[in-house]
Order: sequence, then structure tokens, then C-alpha cells
Amino acid sequence: MTSRAATEYRYEKLTWPEINDAVDMGKVCFIPCGAVEQHGPHLPLDVDLVCPLGVARGAGEQSPDKMLILPIVAYGYTGHVMDFPGTINSDYRTFQEHVLDIARSLAYHGFKKIVLFNGHGSNMPNLDLVARRANLETDAECVCMAWWNLLTVDKEFLPNWRESKFPGGCAHACELETSLYLYLDGDNVRKDKIKSGTISFNEEDSPFHWNDLFGKGPAALVSWTSSYSATGVLGEAELASEEKGRQAYEEAVKQLVRFVAWFKDRPKDERQDHHRTPPTMPIPWRQRPVS
Repeated sequence: MTSRAATEYRYEKLTWPEINDAVDMGKVCFIPCGAVEQHGPHLPLDVDLVCPLGVARGAGEQSPDKMLILPIVAYGYTGHVMDFPGTINSDYRTFQEHVLDIARSLAYHGFKKIVLFNGHGSNMPNLDLVARRANLETDAECVCMAWWNLLTVDKEFLPNWRESKFPGGCAHACELETSLYLYLDGDNVRKDKIKSGTISFNEEDSPFHWNDLFGKGPAALVSWTSSYSATGVLGEAELASEEKGRQAYEEAVKQLVRFVAWFKDRPKDERQDHHRTPPTMPIPWRQRPVS
């Protein structure tokens, strides 16, 4: 009888013997990471949960033999957005250690390919550090990825899809997030309240300080969201549509399936110690010893 691990992509739906089967299959584990955060007057607080989980599950349905998707880490680093009611912040140290503990647990059980799959922009520097630490402190390989960056793999997709200005048209509760949410959970969009919003510092036309989901200036200045947005909408939400959301969803899922097929069986880059004399003390942070 075929193990359920071969057809089930939801981590929490497996039993412990089936987890052993999933380890034997070399499945890639995804840790979706999001946030409960304001997204303007037209989108609910769960945008950064619905979007990454929707894309991950779409890929899981197509590649259940290669993927396991864990329950989402729902609370992210959102301190800069606390002027907007409803936002829930997790201290960066709490957030990093929580995600790292999940990655360590997966590595301990035998999973050697882990993806931190992000849905919230300000989680990215935190998750980048978590992935780096997981690679040094466990024997697994850990990758950090934002769902929206999957739309940049095919160089033709985003220029043909996007109608909003760059920079700033796609940033937060924008053309992209609103479109994808319209497709995934359109009944919960307050369609009568969809209104574009600007990032005030983008209007300065500085070559140094500007922001967009798909790029930022060389001098990043990240401060209180309320200092550069009156509504919490950063981008051209009025250009969003359910059809655009479907296109973005299908492209992201397609590229994620391609990524998993590549990452799952990619040989690991092996560490090489170049000391002439072997070190006589442990490295000064938690790390798996050289085998």
C-alpha cells in the first residue's frame, strides 16, 4: 500500500510514521510566514496569510510527492505599522527564534530541504538571517523566498502583467496584493473602498530613497508607515482585478513547482575547512560540528 505521504502535501495531516515516509522521500518542507497587519480600508488583516498560503497550497496540489507545507507562522515583524489598528507585532527576536526553532525541528527529524516562504515584506531581513543561521546551525539547507518574487523568474511576465507605475505602484495593498486577494478570497474584499494610495517619499523623486515590492533605492529608510501613508495603501490598488490575480497566482504556482523540482534533488554545497591547523575550540555560536 502506498503511504499517504506520497499524496499529502499538508504537514499536519500526516501521522508520525508517515512523517518518516516523507523524510525517506526527501520532501521539501515549506514554512509559510506571514503577518496580521493592516492593508488599507479595502483588504482584511490576513492578506499576508492568504497570499503565501494560497500559492504554496496551489503548488502542493500539483507536487504532493515533493512538498510538505507546514501550518503558517501567522504573526510577523510589523512594529512600524502599529499606528494602524489591528496590526499584531511579534518582536524580531521572538519571530526569528520561533521560525528557527521550527527549522531546527524539521532538520532534527531528517528533513534536509527547507523553504521559508514569506508573505510579508518586513519579514524578509529577519527570515534571511534565520535561513543563514539554519544553514550554519543544522545539517539542512534552508532557503528564504517571498511569493511575489516568483513573478520575476520569467522575465516577460511582470512587464506584461503590470500596469502600475514603478516604483510604488506595487508595494502594499496594491495592484498585486489586491488582485491576488480578489482571486483567492474576493468575497472578503471591500470592493467599494478600493482606492489607490501613494508613498509620500517616492514623490520626492530621489535617486536614493524609493520603494516598491520589486526594488528599492540604495538608501533604504524604513520608518513608521503612518509617516509616509495616510491610508496604509501603498500603490495603485484601483488597477487590480480578479483576472490579474488569477494570472499572478498561476504564474507563481508554476514557478514554485519548477523551483521545488530543482531544489529537491540539488546536491548540497559541502563545507570545507581551510585551517592549516585544526581549531582547538568550538566556533563561538551554535553550529553543527564538521563531520
